Formats: sequence, C-alpha cells, structure tokens
Amino acid sequence: MATDRVAQLRKGVLELAILGLLRAHESYGGEIVTALAARPGLDASAGTVYPLLSRLKTSGLVDTRWAESTSGPPRKYYQLSAAGQAALTDGTQAWRGLVHALDSLLEVSE
Repeated sequence: MATDRVAQLRKGVLELAILGLLRAHESYGGEIVTALAARPGLDASAGTVYPLLSRLKTSGLVDTRWAESTSGPPRKYYQLSAAGQAALTDGTQAWRGLVHALDSLLEVSE
C-alpha cells in the first residue's frame, strides 16, 4: 500500500523533475532516465519517461534536436523552451507552497 502511495506521488512530480533537469543543460532520453534514477524516489523506467518527454514536446515546454552519437544511432536531445522555463518557475513555486502547507499539517506538536 505504501509503495502505491509513493508511486502516485512520484508520477505527479516527474514532469517537474524533468523540467528541472533540463534547466541546467540539454539531455537525451537515456541521460534523463539515468539522472532520475540517481535521485531516490524519482527513478522511472524509459517506458514512463519517453511518453512524458513526448507530452512535454507537444505542449511546447521542451524543444528537441537530433545529433549524431559516437556510440550508436543519432540521439534526440531535449532542452527547456521559454514556455518550459515559465512552467518550471510556476511549478517550483506551486511545489514549494504545497510542501510548506503539507509540512505544517504533518508536523507533530508536543
């Protein structure tokens, strides 16, 4: 049951996490999967991340470009668009407000 709760919470924040990863520099899908896996609670399969990236592209929050790879086929790189930067700013503010509100409810007063 707790695992289901964690999975639902993670699904809700993966989009914001991906936008946050792309703030620093562009990345290809495999790099994004690896970067998420390096952060406890945010690990997600390629089968989860790639559809999310596609939705972010469709909604205009990320731009893409293809580049040759030295170790295989060309890779699609994702980078934050101007709309994505605005969504990241808004999402960050909303997240911080939500965390603050939830923390105030979860604190144990003695």
